[in-house]
Amino acid sequence: MKQKKNIALLIIVASLGYFVDIYDLILFNIIKKDSLSSLNIDVNTYETVLFRWQMAGMLIGGLIWGILGDVKGRVSVLFGSILLYSLANVANAFVTTVEAYKFWRLLAGIGLAGELGAAITLVSELMPKEKRGIGTMIIVTFGALGAVFAFFIAKNGDGITQFMSQITGRQLENWQTAYIVGGVLGLLLLLMRAGTFESTLFESATTTNVKRGNFFMLFRKTHFKKYLACIVIGLPVWFVVGILIALSHKFFPEILAATGMDANAESLKSFAVATPEMVMWSYVGLSTGDLLSGLLSQLFKSRKRVIYINLIGIAVMTLVFLYGPTGSQNYYRFIAFLLGAVTGYWAIFVTNASEQFGTNIRSTVAATVPNFVRGGVLLITMGFEYFSHEFTLSGTYDGRAFSVAALIIGSVCLLLAFWGTYNVDEAFHKDLDYFEHDHHGQDAKNNA
Repeated sequence: MKQKKNIALLIIVASLGYFVDIYDLILFNIIKKDSLSSLNIDVNTYETVLFRWQMAGMLIGGLIWGILGDVKGRVSVLFGSILLYSLANVANAFVTTVEAYKFWRLLAGIGLAGELGAAITLVSELMPKEKRGIGTMIIVTFGALGAVFAFFIAKNGDGITQFMSQITGRQLENWQTAYIVGGVLGLLLLLMRAGTFESTLFESATTTNVKRGNFFMLFRKTHFKKYLACIVIGLPVWFVVGILIALSHKFFPEILAATGMDANAESLKSFAVATPEMVMWSYVGLSTGDLLSGLLSQLFKSRKRVIYINLIGIAVMTLVFLYGPTGSQNYYRFIAFLLGAVTGYWAIFVTNASEQFGTNIRSTVAATVPNFVRGGVLLITMGFEYFSHEFTLSGTYDGRAFSVAALIIGSVCLLLAFWGTYNVDEAFHKDLDYFEHDHHGQDAKNNA
């Protein structure tokens, strides 16, 4: 009974941690224009630069936290990562230069990279194999709502800003308040550290001579193909979030927030569904999709089958988004929700990665795989920009060129994801109590 309570507490802490994780991950894209304008920093020049510094931090952090999770333990990484991104959030509220903004976005990215991998690894190793999917489903389903909270705080935080200005004696703006709220929420989570406990599989590993956290083991012939397959399965998620949703104003300037996109932007009317709102609705869909995909995985007793269903859904909704009919503001909100729903297999994606490898490198895999996918958004966006330019026939805006570019990039991401899904093991019933050994890359049962 005590162990069940401890696992329940762990899931609560991990869910709240991922909630704050997604809050911060999405927050920058919501408040970047307000914050940069307030600091007299050119938005067009630095919004992409700062985002790339954050994503670079996530790539670095995924590697650091993943290895530390296998060497030092999953719990220390869970709370260490929360501490780092919480402090970086608070500091980000008080930057005055672009150099300071870059630095804290980098540190925030490093911190954000560790929480999910550690949480998924802990839950996967502590819960019975037939129920571990439920635990990860709860974490990601609740966590995705952090994006909705970020949108609410950024757009409706006047009261909180006034209250915090009175407390600090310093006049704050809403974007500063949004960063501080994220940091404070993360620091409050650290108070819940008592009662969480380490993975028994990790503790068993520390009593053996097996090498832990050897990242280069994943590049051996016997492991690399499966590791690469785990990564590419997640690419369509960030194609949808990073291209179709984040750049939705490029596809539908007649109804979305297109201000600043071209010389004719001022003549476009009915900017009722701004891109940040599209992001919010897509994450409501993501939360719903993660819940449904988790339940379907339990029903089918399969991770791969559900991933295939989601990938087909992404293909269909991409075509609807790019070539379907135009509509009202509510129509676009609904499309954003559906796009989020079909990409809601992030929990299964990360759980599947954690189940593919042994205890001694499981944290490394669970932390690096989602962050390599997040880092992959840089290649995805650069590819989109390249093909958009190649297919533009005239003027500064060419919706047809954007649609063709998105179709090409989306097709590549989906084909890679189908290939990856085919080449990983079905791990729903897999026993995770084993190690990866150096010799011949063979798995060995942990009999310690």
